[in-house]
Amino acid sequence: MIELDKISSPEDIKKIPTEELNALSAELRSVLTGKLAAHGGHCGPNLGVVEATVALHYVFDAPHDKLVFDVSHQTYVHKMLTGRIGAFLDPAHYNDVTGYTCPRESEYDLFEIGHTSTSIALAVGLAKSRDLNGGKENVVAFIGDASLGGGEALEALDFAPTLGSNFIVVLNDNQMSIAENHGALYSHLEELRKTNGTAANNIFKALGYQYIYVEEGNNVAALIKAFRAAKNSDHAVLVHINTMKGMGLPVAEADKESFHYSMPFDPKTGALLNPSPAESYTEIFTRHMLVKMSENPNVVTMTAGTPGAFGFTPERRKMAGKQFVDVGICEQEAVAVAAGLAKGGSRPVFGVMATFIQRAYDQLSQEIAINNLPAVIVDFAGSVWGMSDMTHLGFFDIPLVSNIPNFIFLAPANAEEYLAMLDWSISQTDHPVFLRTPGGKVMHTDRPVNTDFFRYDIIREGEDVAIIGAGAFLTIASEAADLLRERGLNPTVINPRNLSQLDKTVLDRLRDYKTVITLEDGIVDGGFGQKVAAYLGNSPVKVHVLGLKKEFLDRYKAAEVLKANGLTPEQVAALV
Repeated sequence: MIELDKISSPEDIKKIPTEELNALSAELRSVLTGKLAAHGGHCGPNLGVVEATVALHYVFDAPHDKLVFDVSHQTYVHKMLTGRIGAFLDPAHYNDVTGYTCPRESEYDLFEIGHTSTSIALAVGLAKSRDLNGGKENVVAFIGDASLGGGEALEALDFAPTLGSNFIVVLNDNQMSIAENHGALYSHLEELRKTNGTAANNIFKALGYQYIYVEEGNNVAALIKAFRAAKNSDHAVLVHINTMKGMGLPVAEADKESFHYSMPFDPKTGALLNPSPAESYTEIFTRHMLVKMSENPNVVTMTAGTPGAFGFTPERRKMAGKQFVDVGICEQEAVAVAAGLAKGGSRPVFGVMATFIQRAYDQLSQEIAINNLPAVIVDFAGSVWGMSDMTHLGFFDIPLVSNIPNFIFLAPANAEEYLAMLDWSISQTDHPVFLRTPGGKVMHTDRPVNTDFFRYDIIREGEDVAIIGAGAFLTIASEAADLLRERGLNPTVINPRNLSQLDKTVLDRLRDYKTVITLEDGIVDGGFGQKVAAYLGNSPVKVHVLGLKKEFLDRYKAAEVLKANGLTPEQVAALV
């Protein structure tokens, strides 16, 4: 048996007899579990494909053969087998690798990718390029059943057989999305599993694929046999493998939803080592929506496959009943369905991670905004304090959505404002609303909430200097103002609240000021501050627009990013 620390490339495992590969997989799973428990990460997706990853690298010859992983959050073992085993064996090097494929790390990783339903289309492009250049390498797209339901995946699945050349899809069917799967496609996959792949009704054969089914998707020998049958084909082949999400870790097998991704945990009990604070904006949102749905049967809470991202556990989904709609990992469909619900007289509230709403930009514009339908989009983690992986950044949402006509972009600064805006968004019928969940810890205020959200809220009246702090950055503005007061200045502090429209009455009062500073928890380019600067551009006042630089950050620390962009209270005060 090969020692794990001696694995430097897939060539090292090709020397192992096939009958020993299940034992190798068990060793890899043990090391993987150790890192996941101590460091956190995507548990279920990786534990379920240990054997499949070993078999892929045993049969195919990467990097000559091209392996494209959908989402790529299930590539930890792939990294272990491609020269990065040290990042899993040594805690001091756990952060040497990202949680997704990363060409900066290795030639075995083809794309920096972290969103769903992408692999088949990416692989189609690779295969077409290969054919144009006379290449002979295999092109393999590895995709999960949940990702297969996304529009991009279905479009590419339809097109790929028309290439008329080698193209291999490995469908990892673990019967789960992040939560349960939704859609008729999954009943079809169930029929194929129950008939051991022999059902007469087979969508993949109908589309032109040679179809291979592997019942024991966590058995290396069975997988190797199937992959060898697909290798070097001159046509499209789909290998359907039946796997178990979270395999080998009892707590992950028992609670597949919670252990899709987890922070550090006790591998025996599953208890988190550092539980999240009891108070969070996701909890505030979820509890309030359950009340709103109980009061009004026309209120519908929606998700695109990520209910846990905003607190809708299985128990809460059951409480909501038919008023909770999960369309699967399909943001485009979710926004369009929300438009239809709004047109039909219902009150849809679509909860979505900010990093994913960009996948539905066209639907936000065409289906909702042009028709001026009163759908409500509530985004989460759209903040410097949100997710920090390069592929999951959420702080591009202000310029993305606030510049779409008809949309009202609301950025609350505290919990009381958040709830008031949510209530107003659901009750009004004149506009589509995009409500940004504040980043960072939950803030509270004793100030009454003015529900005229087309007007700015002047927190403190002053003179000469105004600091406008949008959303969670109102705290930075207030702290900077406190520092300035210690130095004898009396700045005005403003909470703009509405980032898609300007309160010209308030801004006109600032034309005689010496300095105006805008702060926003997002990128500067195309954001709220530039709207203010443009409006005040013909007046003597000096406007400083502060926010984040337009760049793809990766696994950053929020405090360091704030300092690098001049966004600490001390830096704002010094700028004045």
